Amino acid sequence: MARPSKHSAEFRSDVIAYVDPETLRTWVRDADGRPATVGASQDTEAELARLRAENARLAKAEKEWQLEREMLRRAAVYFAREMK
Repeated sequence: MARPSKHSAEFRSDVIAYVDPETLRTWVRDADGRPATVGASQDTEAELARLRAENARLAKAEKEWQLEREMLRRAAVYFAREMK
């Protein structure tokens, strides 16, 4: 159940008259008679979970690549000294 608003209907209508529709979109939707979205749909939640898992996988891979690059840099420095 939604919590009751602390703003009166008159106050809301006055604000809606002066506001860009994106600023207070919930109030504007209510005034237009469109329902405001309460939560994300299951598809959105599943996509968010998939993206978070992919982000974690990529962050781990990035750390591994940084380690590999550092090892190659050190090896290049080592062999460059031996060539002198």
